[in-house]
Amino acid sequence: MAANVNKVFLLGNLTRDPELRYTPNGSAVTTLGIAVNRNYTTKDGERREEVTFVDVTVWNRQAENCCQYLKKGRPVHIEGYLKLDTWDDKSTGEKRSKLKVEAERVQFLGSPRADEVGNDDDTGPPSAREPRRSSPPESRPYNGAPRTPSPSAPPRRPNPEPEDPDDIPF
Repeated sequence: MAANVNKVFLLGNLTRDPELRYTPNGSAVTTLGIAVNRNYTTKDGERREEVTFVDVTVWNRQAENCCQYLKKGRPVHIEGYLKLDTWDDKSTGEKRSKLKVEAERVQFLGSPRADEVGNDDDTGPPSAREPRRSSPPESRPYNGAPRTPSPSAPPRRPNPEPEDPDDIPF
């Protein structure tokens, strides 16, 4: 018998600014609205775009980070699972339900827009503000002594920055 799997991966743009709330027991929670686009071609060769709007619930520290660093329009990658919320409509008394996503992981994509740069809160975590840099490993193993380049070694220069951040392959 096959095992059950409930896993969702979404890549889309925020449709509104996240708003932070707290439950009575103190857990942080926010609901992200994202728009996910699907492009396809009809049988007649006409190109079409279909947009699906999805509500995503994010909890705890991750919810606080989303509210601090994300704004409407920012691209995000969501990893989570589907959850069916049910409730009684107070005005009609009818049972209502909605399928949504519970986030297990939220990745901030892209770079902050120009109108977000320079805010007092620094607009994002260091990984979102500046590209990762790595220096080449030392050619000799570390033996506990301070590492100094050999006199014959040419001075190291940092790797040049890519001209377009979208050209970074990761």
